[in-house]
Amino acid sequence: MTEYDNTALLDSIVAIARDAGKVILPYYRADTAVDGKADGSPVTAADRAAEVVIIDALKKLTPDIPVVAEESVEAGRIPDVSGGRFWLVDPLDGTKEFINRRDDFTVNIGLVEDGTPVLGVVLTPVDGMAWAGAVGTGAWEEDGDGQRRAIAVRRPDANGLTVVASKSHRNPELEDYIATLTVKESVSRGSALKFCLVARGEADIYPRTGPTMEWDTAAGHAVLLAAGGSLTTFDGKPFLYSKPDFRNGHFIARGG
Repeated sequence: MTEYDNTALLDSIVAIARDAGKVILPYYRADTAVDGKADGSPVTAADRAAEVVIIDALKKLTPDIPVVAEESVEAGRIPDVSGGRFWLVDPLDGTKEFINRRDDFTVNIGLVEDGTPVLGVVLTPVDGMAWAGAVGTGAWEEDGDGQRRAIAVRRPDANGLTVVASKSHRNPELEDYIATLTVKESVSRGSALKFCLVARGEADIYPRTGPTMEWDTAAGHAVLLAAGGSLTTFDGKPFLYSKPDFRNGHFIARGG
């Protein structure tokens, strides 16, 4: 198995995510047709076009690491990930936000090793913000002009938590859980941006009880871990990857 320097890979993955974002934006500004997938979720030409860009670039960068990407899996193209190391790609996370002309949709690229995300990049194409991290090295955010700053989770305020939750996927089970917390502020955001808010110390906790897939979470999970945070199941067990059908259970993302 080829050895890669994950910290060195990070700059290349940010560049790939930015290239995918440039492909997405013309669709965002146009009247893009929306199709339905087998599970009823929406997909657009922007998802498919961005995925092609990402997969092609990853195959050139790391030819021996398989790529699990949302639309490819939908089409039945599922690589062997039994080696324990693979990319997880969501070319356009937050398709509902994209369709409704809300800016908080993202490009997600994460690298998993032995069940845990070790590197991730989350990009918002509209404003060009990128959040990136490699476990053991740290996390940072970069604006559209290439200016970077280190990010880290914060210690929760004793007076209450800032909770960030899904904008499009709230349900009674989630509301019941949030009701058990001492909440100072509640924020709703779409896509993997919720992980980034916790990673950059803007929120304390992100609980999720609705359905997600591994490509939805791997990149943000990696950024959160690199920034000093954690992600577990609701009963406190490690949140691992390479699950059957790449389907996630409920989870809680926490800061410091």
